[in-house]
Amino acid sequence: MFGNRDELREQFLKAWHKARSGQPLEPLEAALAELIREHPEYHDLLANREQALSAEFSPEGGQGNPFLHLAMHLSIREQAGTDRPPGIRDIHRNLSARHGAMEAEHRMIECLGRALWEAQRAGRQPDEAAYLDCLRRLGGR
Repeated sequence: MFGNRDELREQFLKAWHKARSGQPLEPLEAALAELIREHPEYHDLLANREQALSAEFSPEGGQGNPFLHLAMHLSIREQAGTDRPPGIRDIHRNLSARHGAMEAEHRMIECLGRALWEAQRAGRQPDEAAYLDCLRRLGGR
């Protein structure tokens, strides 16, 4: 989807700028702009391009990375839209019905983050079965 950190951030910034100025959006830009609209806590950061590009978000400082957070939302939505891994569409739908789409995705992001962290730590691909098990434990059966 994107290259390095700055390219990822540029995509979000460009989409948000275009959306706010009423310019036509490509499909990916529309998806990014929608995610940003749903996260008003990030609007100030994204309004300042230089700050957004240079900001460091360290877990040690207790700061979540808004770009990572938004990208994980996008990943969850893409997974649900394509039902990959198989079964995630129903899990997303069930959790959304129970908690609302945003809260469902926030819960799902925890499982996605865990799956990615474990895969990175082990130097392997994410374990889809373990990821789905985590999602099902959220009550998304």
